Order: sequence, then C-alpha cells, then structure tokens
Amino acid sequence: MADSRSDSAPGPFLVNDRCIDCGTCWTFDPAHFSSGPGAAVVHRQPCGASEHRQALLALQACPVAAIETTPDQHRRMPMDGFPAWVCSHSAGEVFYCGWASHRSFGARSWLIQRSDGNVMVDVPRWSAPFARRLEQMGGLRAIVLTHRDDVADHAQWARVFGCERWIHAGDADAAPEAERVLEGQGHVVIAPGLELLPTPGHTAGSVCVVLGEQRRVLFSGDHLWWNNDTNVLVCSRRFCWWDFNVQIRSLEILQSLDVAWLLPAHGHRQSFATGEWTVAVQQTLGWIRTQEKSL
Repeated sequence: MADSRSDSAPGPFLVNDRCIDCGTCWTFDPAHFSSGPGAAVVHRQPCGASEHRQALLALQACPVAAIETTPDQHRRMPMDGFPAWVCSHSAGEVFYCGWASHRSFGARSWLIQRSDGNVMVDVPRWSAPFARRLEQMGGLRAIVLTHRDDVADHAQWARVFGCERWIHAGDADAAPEAERVLEGQGHVVIAPGLELLPTPGHTAGSVCVVLGEQRRVLFSGDHLWWNNDTNVLVCSRRFCWWDFNVQIRSLEILQSLDVAWLLPAHGHRQSFATGEWTVAVQQTLGWIRTQEKSL
C-alpha cells in the first residue's frame, strides 16, 4: 500500500502518494476531490448513498490507484457506473468512459452510442467489466485516436470488438496497426453527423471529433479544454508538444462552429449556449495574441 497523504479531509476516502495529479478524480467528482499542491486531495467526504457512489466511481476511474477507501466501501463498488451519461444529441448519446489509463496520463475517453454503430473517442485502460457493458450497449464500430498521447490500450479494445481505428498520419507511429489513416488537413466524414477535423499543433497529428450538424459536440483531445477556476477556454503553450503557432491556427478554424459541448481529454468539460462558443474562442485568441506581443 502506498503512503497516505495527510491533507485530505478525515473520513473513509483518501489520496495516497501515487497520485500524478492528472485531474481524473476532480473533474469527474468535484464535490469531493480537488487539485492540491502537486496532487489531488479529498476536500469533503461523501455523505449519503449517491455521493458515496460518485466517490467510488472516481476511485475506479483513477489511472494509478491513488484513491483508497475502507473494505466496507469497496464492497459497494458499482460495476455499472461507466460509461456515465454526459449529454444527448440527435446524432448520438454521449458517455464518459471512466477507467482512465496511466499510459495516457489519466486522459478522458468518450463513447458515442449510435444506431449505426458505437464510436469511442480515445480509449480507457482495458477493463473486462467495462467491455461487458460495451457489449450490452452494442459493441464498437470504430475508435478515433485524437492524437499520439492517448492511445492507451487501443489494440486490445480493437481486437476484442473487431473495430477499425482512425488516426492521423502525423501521429500514426503511435498506432501503426490502425486500419484508417487520415492524410492532409481536410475534414473527413466517417458517418452521418460524425466528422474528423485535423487540428495540428499540440502534436503533428492532433484531430478533433465533431458530432452533429448543429449545436455540436466537440471532442477536442488535448487541443484545448475549459478551466473552471478562471472560466476560460485554454489552448496551452506549456503543454504543446509540437508547434504552438500551428495550434493557434487550428483554434482559429474552430471559432465558427456552433458548439454546445466541449469534451476534452484533460481539463474540464463545458456546455455553451448559442453564440457563447465563438466568444470564448475569440477571448482566448485575444489573450494569446496579447501574450505573444509581450514576449
């Protein structure tokens, strides 16, 4: 057992020193977990059955087993909590997969349930209970890997479900077995109402996934995310692994989309009323340009 940290609220849940501060727990269950200095903390212990269930699911999602609880709580572990519903769209139901992988630094993956076949955006760590839930929900038609960082256990998921994998050529060496490789910077429609949009910058082959024709759901990978503390859209130079100037240009092409939901791999997800998305992108671009002038 790892050493326990002393900065969590007293009670049955705690964070140990395995924590990598990936944000899995505090983005999924902010009522009980938050980001501390270099690691997550339990800032409030759960109270009541529904709150205990949420904290247990955060424990289950943690990629490095950094959340601990009592044997009694473990016996109550829900095995049907993931995928967890996020939002509805005429082009598909959207779920959070949980079961984050340390190989992807705890990145979130998403499931789009569709009548013509389910699509997973990035992948969680392999989990037999989760695989059984996917089978009950119709299996997988395709996996989209948004960039090289978050491929995790893609090979096992593809093998078990016999589904094709999409990745951009710029990052294809991270998944050389992928059946479908995007080339160039053009949009690619892989199913009605489901589009892949190359957004290089964070990596050479970063791709966003767009669900729907109107009031769209944008799966942004590591291209950008929402910061709940400052209420701004973040396009990060610090976490850009390839070319930040290219990443800015990729952000510019997204501002005209009618986005209702932003679902990133890291950081917070966010919903937007009509028109709010464009304003948020323009504010972020303005801030970046101001910072660039001061360098």
